[in-house]
Amino acid sequence: MSTGLLFHPLTLHVPPPTSTPNGPPQPFSTAGNHHRNILSLSETCTSMPQLKQLHAFTLRTTVPDETATLFLYGRILQLSSSFSDVSYASRVFDSIQQENHSSFMWNTLIKACAHEVSRKEDAFLLYRKMLERGMSAPDKHTFPFVLKACAYIFGLSEGKQVHCHVVKHGLSGDVYVNNGLIHLYGSCGCLHLAQKVFNDMPERSLVSWNSMIDALVRVGEYDSALELFRQMQRSFEPDGYTMQSVLSACAGLGSLSLGTWAHAFLLRRCDFDVAMDVLIKNSLIEMYCKCGSLRMGEQVFKGMQKRDLASWNAMILGFATHGRAEEALGCFDRMVRKGENVKPNSVTFVALLIACNHRGMVNKGRQYFDMMVRDYGIEPALEHYGCIIDLVARAGYITEAIDMVMSMPMKPDAVIWRSLLGACCKKGASVELSEEIATRLIETREDNQSSSGAYVLLSRVYASARRWNDVGIVRKLMTEHGIRKEPGCSSIEINGISHEFFAGDTSHPQTKQIYKHLKVIDDKLRSIGYLPDPSQAPLVDSTNDGSKEYSLRLHSERLAIAFGLISLPPQTPIRVFKNLRVCGDCHEVTKLISKVFNTEIIVRDRVRFHHFKDGSCSCSEYW
Repeated sequence: MSTGLLFHPLTLHVPPPTSTPNGPPQPFSTAGNHHRNILSLSETCTSMPQLKQLHAFTLRTTVPDETATLFLYGRILQLSSSFSDVSYASRVFDSIQQENHSSFMWNTLIKACAHEVSRKEDAFLLYRKMLERGMSAPDKHTFPFVLKACAYIFGLSEGKQVHCHVVKHGLSGDVYVNNGLIHLYGSCGCLHLAQKVFNDMPERSLVSWNSMIDALVRVGEYDSALELFRQMQRSFEPDGYTMQSVLSACAGLGSLSLGTWAHAFLLRRCDFDVAMDVLIKNSLIEMYCKCGSLRMGEQVFKGMQKRDLASWNAMILGFATHGRAEEALGCFDRMVRKGENVKPNSVTFVALLIACNHRGMVNKGRQYFDMMVRDYGIEPALEHYGCIIDLVARAGYITEAIDMVMSMPMKPDAVIWRSLLGACCKKGASVELSEEIATRLIETREDNQSSSGAYVLLSRVYASARRWNDVGIVRKLMTEHGIRKEPGCSSIEINGISHEFFAGDTSHPQTKQIYKHLKVIDDKLRSIGYLPDPSQAPLVDSTNDGSKEYSLRLHSERLAIAFGLISLPPQTPIRVFKNLRVCGDCHEVTKLISKVFNTEIIVRDRVRFHHFKDGSCSCSEYW
């Protein structure tokens, strides 16, 4: 071996081989000391080149089948895994005779594969080999990593098999194994199974609570996640992973006050390492942007000492969803220009296409779509096609959008057909084309929302064409097929408490005051020339425009805004979060309210943010 290498085996001061009367020289007469010396030296290895030298020296100077030598091989296997060289670890493992594979060796290699993104499936395959060969039985150190791999590949059926083995081996009470099961079921969306494992645990660790909170967040049970977080605090101090989930729950609920509290809590806890600090700040950026405080999200981003790709993606998407397309594209340019070992991925281009979509920047969107494929070798996914098709269709290029749909390498989903139908509705496309697209949307049969969306959009096409008889037929078809329009629901946070309103809601304790103020709002708006647009309520009795106007007045966001006006100090920004897109009439009304009542209103609908101020909206009427 070259003496120029950093690590050289000749630094081992061991006696030379000795001859025996009955055969050739043996590797070492003091084998025990020799093995101890190699083991001691392995503790100084800090890189793969050093480890490879040690491995070579071990092969040359030891007897393969000795128990002590097998222990050394296990150590080499462990070190190569810790250096993330799974291929080398696999070769070391395969070089050992099968009957000498210990549980430790199997567990080490399974763990290495479970930690490697591209080798997750190999972890489960190794586990199967371990069972088939039957030389070593899985133990409490095996199952957590096998379950982690199953969770990553969403292998629910495989994970359930492993769960059966856990019970068979009497490990259903082990906290580490149960943590893996919660993570598996949570990742696969089986909340009831995750909850059962959690409830049945004889003891829980912080990881148990974190895994269960994360499982609730993944399926959108944000209120339950925060309630569990409150329970957890009675027994454990939250760590960085806890707070990541809490921030995600705040983002999902749009709870700025609780998100701000979480930020303050984190500022008091400055003991996170660099990697966790980046993850936490990424979550803060996402939380602030999704809660309507883009300024705070940008402030966190600018204050970061170190950023990763997720940091840039979160900020670009934040600008995009708030309709700040120029800032989103500028952020992307800075990311590419700065380098920082950050290369855009598919998520980056989704964010860029969303930014272009919200501003109608068709040519820019086409450029980014081409750049993604040409410059970065990223194959467009369904989400990318959905963005670009929506962009060109909403800009009026419906024929081009349809051509894109027909040339896609995958089957279009309900979102794409709904985008086309929505564009037809807004751009006044022919009724015949709208009917054809609505039929395609209904045929996807993805969910009730797809069907109801098709009927609602088609009814708006008919309403725009003043074909009220056809609107009535749509209503009748929906009734016959048991299809219900998803009810509009808006929430507003007052003093840390979230208040929910549905269209026409009368369940709120302050309903009387809310409806009284709605009348005040309506009178003031009519005095400055506002007239309701009855076409925005196509599913209300078409023979009665008064019913349509009254229905529009009771849309959920108007109830939430009225409640905000009577509950918050004057000129305090009102933040409303809605589950559906804002209708054209409510959009016009909210602009007027912001001017008449001199208040800023921020509305997050299903797709984007609208910032209403002084009678105008940040969307510039393109939404």
